[in-house]
Amino acid sequence: MAENKVIYFDNAATTKVSKEVLEAYTKVCETNFANASSIHFEGQKANRLLDKSRELILSSLNLSSTHSVIFTSGATEANNLAIKGFALKYKNRGNHIIVSAIEHASVLEVAKQLEEQFGFEVTYLPVDKNGYIDIVELTNAITDKTILVSVMAVNNETGAIPPTDKLRKIIDKKRSPAVLHSDCVQAFGKIPVKPKKQGVDIVTVSGHKIHAPKGVGAIYIRKGLHTKPLHFGGEQEKRLRPGTEA
Repeated sequence: MAENKVIYFDNAATTKVSKEVLEAYTKVCETNFANASSIHFEGQKANRLLDKSRELILSSLNLSSTHSVIFTSGATEANNLAIKGFALKYKNRGNHIIVSAIEHASVLEVAKQLEEQFGFEVTYLPVDKNGYIDIVELTNAITDKTILVSVMAVNNETGAIPPTDKLRKIIDKKRSPAVLHSDCVQAFGKIPVKPKKQGVDIVTVSGHKIHAPKGVGAIYIRKGLHTKPLHFGGEQEKRLRPGTEA
């Protein structure tokens, strides 16, 4: 009897770690095992590799090393840092946030918490039958109190790709102080993600969607913007994500 074979069709949920990634990870664990915050030679060697990793991610986003990337445990933590951390940092500028109604739970649940526990006003933008947000609804929703708009780059259920460049033009046309955040988990490594060209201020990504191990994520925040940390401890990741670097 022929052996049953499994054909895996759930790469949108997670991917198998690639052989090349696994080999690179094993090599790093063996040769760069030191604490990247240590001042001795081995620690600094690990730190240089960490910085090189940031540069590679920035390069993939078509950004230079003058920008910065913060590593997290995944996109859920990155989205929390992007939404909650930013909202609490700039709450003196306004208390209104806009998110699409079909965002990932790590965005929707954070928005809900900001609404219920911190008094923020949240607008949940509806989508049409094709899964795209209503541009008119967005235009009407933006006020001078809007500090953040969050719309994912590719929807994990429908595959819809919203025109983020148009969203930026609407924000600018309304003379709003709002920044644009995009959850790029399903886009990163699959379609071009160019924050500067697309007008996106904050980008969050995850590794396990593109054949890296689970537990790896990152957030890019445009130069000049800041966010409050959600965890407290050491000085790692510019104090935004303390703890010994993975």
